[in-house]
Amino acid sequence: MMKAFIQTGTGKAVQNSLLTIAFSALLLTACGGNQTADTTDPTAPADTPSDTDTTTAQDGGTLVWARYGDADSLDPHRTTTTLSWQIFDQLYDTLLAFDDNGEIVPNLAREWEVNEDGTAVTFTLNEGITCHDGTPFDANDVKYTADRAIDDANPSVTSGAWGPIESVDVVDPQTVTFQFASPFGAFLSFMADPFASMLCDSNEEFGDQFGVSQAIGTGPWQFVSWTRGDEIVLERNENYIRFGRPVENEGAPYLERLIVRQIPEAQTRLAGLQTGEVQLIVNPPLDDLDVVRDDPNMELHVAENTGQNFFFEFTISRPPFDDIRARQAVAYAVDVDAAIQTAFGDDLVQREQCPISRGVFANDQDFCAQHGYEHDPDRARELLAEMGYGPDRPMEVILMTSTGDNRERMVQIFQSQLAQVGIDAQLETMDIGTLNARVKQENERTTGTSTFDMMDWAWFDPDILHQLWHSPGAYSGYQSDELDALLEETRTTIDPEERREAVENAMEYLLANAVHIPLYTPGSLWVYATRQEVQGYKVGPFNRPVFNDVRLQ
Repeated sequence: MMKAFIQTGTGKAVQNSLLTIAFSALLLTACGGNQTADTTDPTAPADTPSDTDTTTAQDGGTLVWARYGDADSLDPHRTTTTLSWQIFDQLYDTLLAFDDNGEIVPNLAREWEVNEDGTAVTFTLNEGITCHDGTPFDANDVKYTADRAIDDANPSVTSGAWGPIESVDVVDPQTVTFQFASPFGAFLSFMADPFASMLCDSNEEFGDQFGVSQAIGTGPWQFVSWTRGDEIVLERNENYIRFGRPVENEGAPYLERLIVRQIPEAQTRLAGLQTGEVQLIVNPPLDDLDVVRDDPNMELHVAENTGQNFFFEFTISRPPFDDIRARQAVAYAVDVDAAIQTAFGDDLVQREQCPISRGVFANDQDFCAQHGYEHDPDRARELLAEMGYGPDRPMEVILMTSTGDNRERMVQIFQSQLAQVGIDAQLETMDIGTLNARVKQENERTTGTSTFDMMDWAWFDPDILHQLWHSPGAYSGYQSDELDALLEETRTTIDPEERREAVENAMEYLLANAVHIPLYTPGSLWVYATRQEVQGYKVGPFNRPVFNDVRLQ
């Protein structure tokens, strides 16, 4: 995955190289930080409190985390929203995990084996794992989870993410084998994703109440209550054993309780943090981030590697964007770096050169930059002139985006930059659901003013390319037999280095044909602030808040 920045308790960012295959179901949500080097000698004794220290971190206590919205389900098969999976990431565990470097490591499964042709994966489970209801976790729970996720009778929104599974076979209580109709290169990384959370089969007795008023897993936190639109209460799992999560604490969380509270207004969340009513908030007002930075009682944590990626995509079904020169003219006309600096300033957004996000396997900024587009307004004007456009005849288009953070400011800047080369872009802003529907509608039209949009998707594996651009369901209507073949290679190739090459080939095609114009990775969507007494909090890979090591001072 490229370079990602994982926030530490110091409020500064540590740079990590995320080079693993990572995958997640689509998140319907629709960066850069100071880097520090770790020069600690691991053999040196730990720092001891100075004579002036008056408080030390304690076990126990309750942390209140304020968010702008509520989960819609605690069932990993019923939702794809970030607000939901950040909760069930606390309740459940996965067979595999991502470490701090984004590498796949053992978790509930202590080892795994892939057969020679990539059509079978066998997991051997760790022993001594206990479900929240006291029952042992074993291979039957794995089979229950997977069978439920791909059952046609179960309205699972993540069934496709599991791949072409033919069967899930229990070999013995500690061993389970997944059989596939064909190789699926994204499977192992998906097994480290919260949407592949393992459910205890005792949840079956809850029926429709599972994920609503009941939820049994093996994760570090167990469900207590959920008051819709208000708060979710979790308590620590006293029997928790850490196998693969990127935490230091090998047992139960230090905190006794975790309360996740809904406070829609950003200013109210910040006020609650300032008064101590809450200890952690997500997304303080962007205009007030300096208030947090300058307050010695608060620390800022930016989730700089979120798997999200903003980009331009075009309506290919009609002129002018059915002509590659029109798409390339847009790519040459915009100065993305200048727009980012003006709209977001420092620390919140990272320039993205690739069609897959920073942190995702095979993301290589240098490779993508070689095949992408530098800011070159003169070249944009040349292409437009070739198409018959000029000062007296601008190319008229519509630029659409969704509401949220400062993206509306971004498209306003792009509008001005486009005008300088002779592209007259009318702006339209709408909520993400409306935008998705509008894009589909525009792709089905063959007449009218052509559109392009600034869209974002979150996906933690290169399989996002297949989801977006493989025909006949290509998201923007673009269809190409050559691209389809390249994308199929990214799915069926198992060897990591061969798969990396396949992904690079697909990205090169998308960039060369200006089908997908990468823009930025939005850390601004996930900014966290804590009170000073919160020790040990961090945002793990792919915007996963981690509470196992948290103590209150």
